[in-house]
Amino acid sequence: MTHTPARQPGALASLFITLAMQSLASAAVIAPTVVAPRLLARMGLPPAAVGVYMALVYLGAMFASVLGMHVIALHGAIRTSQWALGLCALGLALVATAYLPLALAGALVLGLGYGPMTPASSHILARTTPAHRMGMVFSVKQTGVPLGGVIAGLVVPSLALAAGGQAAALAVVALATALCAWPAQRLRATLDVELSRGGGWPSLGALLQPVRVVWRSPRLRTLALCSFIFSAVQVCLTAYLVSFLTGQLHWTLVAAGAALSASQTAGVVGRVLWGWVADNGPGARLTLIGLCALMIGCGLCMRLFGPATPALVVLGVLLVYGATALGWNGVYLAAVARLAGPAQAGMATGGTLAFTYFGVVVTPPLFGLIASRQADFGLAYALSAVPLALCLGAMWRAWPPEKRAP
Repeated sequence: MTHTPARQPGALASLFITLAMQSLASAAVIAPTVVAPRLLARMGLPPAAVGVYMALVYLGAMFASVLGMHVIALHGAIRTSQWALGLCALGLALVATAYLPLALAGALVLGLGYGPMTPASSHILARTTPAHRMGMVFSVKQTGVPLGGVIAGLVVPSLALAAGGQAAALAVVALATALCAWPAQRLRATLDVELSRGGGWPSLGALLQPVRVVWRSPRLRTLALCSFIFSAVQVCLTAYLVSFLTGQLHWTLVAAGAALSASQTAGVVGRVLWGWVADNGPGARLTLIGLCALMIGCGLCMRLFGPATPALVVLGVLLVYGATALGWNGVYLAAVARLAGPAQAGMATGGTLAFTYFGVVVTPPLFGLIASRQADFGLAYALSAVPLALCLGAMWRAWPPEKRAP
């Protein structure tokens, strides 16, 4: 298909709107974790139960991401994104009720909205971004996830105090998420075109094909299994950090929210920085190995923190932890595309995403179980060093160094 130059002036607008939609969808997912101790107390649940919430969100996201490209083909990326934002807003409103059956359903609905956001935004940007700007534009778009964490960490605690409760704060975020669908409408006329109105839903074999492609390649399989662990560390850092800081280090909710925001900001910087480092320095393999080693060190440091630890020391480690645990994604996606080759890059990316999301479904409840049994979130963070060390060794053995062209 040949793109006409008339669409190119919309490249910047497309980037802004996709970044805004991704950020608010991410903020909707993270917002309940910011007020998790009080919200869960209203439901009679321990703080570690936030892991069940995250598992349900990403279970819905797994299902929705698999079907995402098919919905986009039938209805368009903008319309899909608008529906996704509506589902995120609805799911967050259900969670805000603090009524357990509705909150559980809300977590699943949130995931159904969150899952299609990445494929939809990638589809939009691929059609509007000049080829020579693809790398930077997609790196900026990838910052939407930690940007959502920044928004949630800064806004939700203050809203909870100003509005008189967690439910009101979450309702405001839900409203903002829903309203973000409106400015996207102006791009629909030029982007939601050439739809497959007559196309049917894919067969089970077609849905599983991307996973088969990844599993048949030893190096892609290694990367996919490492992403299972990396995504687990990322979401556990985000989901449990406020509970760790308020419950074990006795920080205030506002201070803990600010620390969460700072770690997410470091992730925003990391997503762009590590991509530049990989392209201009050691390559994706050594960059990922280095990030893995830093995550191990930060997790071990969390076990050493207590109420008497200076806040600046804790914040310094959290900045490094956020930059690595939330910053690996761009380098990882580039590595997958390079190993798969241009012909199968999209298929391989979809296949590895299934492993990535599955890591978030399985591990947060296990993390919460360890933390609650030992009454020690720091121990749970430190234990993440074990699977990360296995990832480090696997990448070193199975993935040879890149050869640079002369």
